[in-house]
Amino acid sequence: MNIAIIGSGSWATALAKIVMHNATDINWHIRRQEVIDEFVEIRRNPNHLEWAYFDVSRIHFSADINRVIDESDLIVLAIPSPYLKQSLNDITVDMSQKMVISAVKGMIPDENLLVTEYMHQHFNIPMDNLGVIAGPCHAEEIALERLSYLTVGCKDIVKAREWSKLFDTPYVRTTPSNDVEGLEYASVMKNIYAIAAGICKSLHYGDNFLAVLLTNAMHEMIRFAKAKSDIPRDITDSGYLGDVLVTAYSNFSRNRQFGQMIGMGYSVKAAQTEMEMVAEGYYGTKAIWLANQDTQVDLPIVEAVYQILYNRRSAKAVIKELTKKFQ
Repeated sequence: MNIAIIGSGSWATALAKIVMHNATDINWHIRRQEVIDEFVEIRRNPNHLEWAYFDVSRIHFSADINRVIDESDLIVLAIPSPYLKQSLNDITVDMSQKMVISAVKGMIPDENLLVTEYMHQHFNIPMDNLGVIAGPCHAEEIALERLSYLTVGCKDIVKAREWSKLFDTPYVRTTPSNDVEGLEYASVMKNIYAIAAGICKSLHYGDNFLAVLLTNAMHEMIRFAKAKSDIPRDITDSGYLGDVLVTAYSNFSRNRQFGQMIGMGYSVKAAQTEMEMVAEGYYGTKAIWLANQDTQVDLPIVEAVYQILYNRRSAKAVIKELTKKFQ
């Protein structure tokens, strides 16, 4: 099976490293030819995870996304959500017979669809050929080969088991799941909760409060996931709870860093400029807020972050109001 990685960021680089443990070679789409040229020369991504070296003789790079997709059977999407739709709009080849796994931690901008929903609707890919990667797995720790855990979801559990093997290495352990929607929504929502955690950290709330914040966050996630897809799931599994915890607590978390800047008084634009990296939770906040307009699930933390980021309300005042809703 020919496997493709679509994306050039840290997460795409980490996933390529994982897949190359089990695959003879891979196809890899990187948009800019100059990045490809430098990658081949120095045998590492010049812009991300620079300490992770690759056997570039086993990588078929291309700046042509259609060529990469046409020559692959299984495509792993690892592009930050704000840029995903633009990249997908460049695709002209038939994808209806392809298998696609989303490693995107966000939703499609403007469409406000999960990535699997968008791929199904716009590229006629059967839902049983669509999957998702989730779980507490920072790209930086993958590059360092620190033990990590991933959940690989597909509605066809047989495919989920097969795909899990592609990502199973001595330092990455995988679990198959059939809860595609739940895992995708969890991957979006955990970034929102990490922003909230970062805001609270800068406002000098302590670990005691953070524990309560995240406990309530999991209750929100349960309510929302059930409203969107009422199938059996254990929200304490690593694909849900584990991902929330690592994103909220880790110093590697961009969304936590972004939240800390907001809590310190940075504007959204200033925080984004200084970080020079995408905090998916900013876009995910609006996506989940909009998705909840139909379901009307009680999501006080999502609402609080939305008010701070999009309505420019005082972080201090909004979080103080939020504390009164917790027990």
